[in-house]
Amino acid sequence: MENIEIKEDMKVIGSDGGHVGTVDKVEGDQIKLTKNDSPNGQHNYLSTSSVSSVEGDTVTLSKPAEKAKAEFGAGDGIRQKVQTADGARY
Repeated sequence: MENIEIKEDMKVIGSDGGHVGTVDKVEGDQIKLTKNDSPNGQHNYLSTSSVSSVEGDTVTLSKPAEKAKAEFGAGDGIRQKVQTADGARY
């Protein structure tokens, strides 16, 4: 999405109005969610391409909340931590 500013602490909801998370920050074309209210206790990422609108302090996705949360860790626009042999984490 272009020309739409997604900011820290905005709530993220699914197309059905269900809570998905809270924005920590935007990194490139990904929205990093806070881990405070994460269903798995981790930072999860959403692709900005899944955003349908941004109004006030709310980011609305183009998919229902449960579908978005089910994709956490599935690799669909979500970064996964990988530890290399030298101990670096990405």
